[in-house]
Amino acid sequence: MKSGEEKILLSHGNGGKIMHSLIGELFLRHFSNPILNEQTDAAILATGGDEIAFTTDSFVIDPIFFPGGNIGKLSVCGTVNDLAVAGASPLYLSVSFILEEGLPIKELEAIVVALAEEAKEAGITIVTGDTKVVHKGKCDKIFINTAGIGSVRKEDRHIGKGQHIRPGDIIIINGTIGDHGMAVMGARESFHFKTSVISDCASLNHLIREVLDNSNGVKFMRDPTRGGVATVLNELAEKTCLGIEIDEPALPVSPGVTAICELLGFDPLHIANEGKVIIVATPEAAESILETMKRNKLGLHSAIIGRVVTDHPGKVVLNNETGGRRIVDSLTGDPLPRIC
Repeated sequence: MKSGEEKILLSHGNGGKIMHSLIGELFLRHFSNPILNEQTDAAILATGGDEIAFTTDSFVIDPIFFPGGNIGKLSVCGTVNDLAVAGASPLYLSVSFILEEGLPIKELEAIVVALAEEAKEAGITIVTGDTKVVHKGKCDKIFINTAGIGSVRKEDRHIGKGQHIRPGDIIIINGTIGDHGMAVMGARESFHFKTSVISDCASLNHLIREVLDNSNGVKFMRDPTRGGVATVLNELAEKTCLGIEIDEPALPVSPGVTAICELLGFDPLHIANEGKVIIVATPEAAESILETMKRNKLGLHSAIIGRVVTDHPGKVVLNNETGGRRIVDSLTGDPLPRIC
């Protein structure tokens, strides 16, 4: 990233290459410290005895109501999932609202109710917050900022870092990809598709805890939100200096998402999810983990989608249905801004 006359673009917030360049070349350059430099979804902090996970997030989604949820539910799910994929059990949540003058109280209450219900479902307690109101036109209806705290068992503290990944490890996902992005796109653009797509927005902490309680073979977890599955796997390949191969026939994609992506020219691997977790596990534990996930309603369509390899280090390769292969890169550009 260059200085001078460069300006922030929408793509600086898409979770892909340009955003990671901004983080690495600007934020980390000035904020660098050993905890932040690990770049996990939640920081693991020592507090004298037990360890805690701490995360923060902001939500600017447009529209604020979408099939399968609203910005209130999303703000809980996004924060809870960032804690859970770090191996933590979510405990406490802060919620701050930036409200635009003129927002209907009825809409705000619907958002607050959904937020409260999802927090109760996830088992996380809202303990503090803040409210600001800005002039009409100075923000878009409502923005929400959250922070979350969770407890971490010592045996799980490595999970967000991916330090123990080795060739042969198996990649698992808990269901269909691209649902959230395509649901929001349809609502935003008022597309009248014959096939409906519902956001997968969900808190995954109970599913993840079931996996961790029943297996010690989990080496890494991450939720593929902005930038989608492709970006998470590319980050992992680059971080480990290993290759990753995924199998196109094994990728769970709903018929609705497939149809919309083909129509609009999107790749489901680059589309945001808000109720999915990617797990890297030992080969010996993979089938057991898959069975555990499928017993949970949020893991009914779980699948093994690939593996870690020694070939093509730092790159992700897709084996397609016709026997061909192609490199899958991280997201560039921003086809779906303000998706979360």
